Amino acid sequence: MSMNSLGISKKISETRVLVAMSGGVDSSVVAAMLANEGYQVLGVTLQLYNNNSEISKKKSCCAGQDIYDAKRVAEFIGIRHYVFDYESKFTNSVIEPFINSYTKGHTPIPCVMCNQGVKFSNLLETAQQLGVDAMATGHYIRRISKNGLVGLYRAHDKSKDQSYFLFATTKKQLEFLRFPLGDLSKSEVRSLSAEYGLIVSDKPESQDICF
Repeated sequence: MSMNSLGISKKISETRVLVAMSGGVDSSVVAAMLANEGYQVLGVTLQLYNNNSEISKKKSCCAGQDIYDAKRVAEFIGIRHYVFDYESKFTNSVIEPFINSYTKGHTPIPCVMCNQGVKFSNLLETAQQLGVDAMATGHYIRRISKNGLVGLYRAHDKSKDQSYFLFATTKKQLEFLRFPLGDLSKSEVRSLSAEYGLIVSDKPESQDICF
C-alpha cells in the first residue's frame, strides 16, 4: 500500500491522528485540514495552569479562552475534543525550572522546556497510549524523510520557522510527529482558516510567556 499524505502506509480513512490544539489559528487549521482530507482526527488541548482570572488574556497560549476556542473549532469541524489537565506536569517541568534558572541569572526559554517535556514527551506518550497513528501540531517546521532517515528542517516561511524551539526533539519522537504547516506561509494558513470558516481566523498570535 502506498503512503498517505502523512507518510503512513494506511488508507486515510483508517488513519487516526491526534492534533494538539492550542486554540490558536495554526493548530486549528491543522485539525481542519486533516479532517477535511478524511483522517480520523482527535483534538486534544492541554490545561497547563489555573488562570480563571486571565480567561481573556491576549497573545498568550493555554488560557481559558484558548481551551474554549479549541472546543468550538473541534465542534465546528466535527471531531472529538478532549482537555487534559497537565497543570502539575507543567509546573514541575517548566515553571519551576524556569524560576530556578532565572534566579541564577540565566536566560531560560520556557517554550523549549514545554515542547521538550509536556508536549513532545508527556502528551506524545498519551497519544501513543490512545492508539493513534501519529500526532500532529501547528509548528512551522518541516519533517522530511530521506533514504529511510527522518529529519527536521527549517520551515518554508523563514519568518515563522520554529526549528530552534524544537532542537531537542528525538528521533523516536520524530517518527510519530507530523507538522502539516511546514511548507505553508502564515498568510496561507490565515487564508485556509478563513476558507474553512474557523472562528479563530483573526485571532492574535501567541507571543508572550504564558504564565
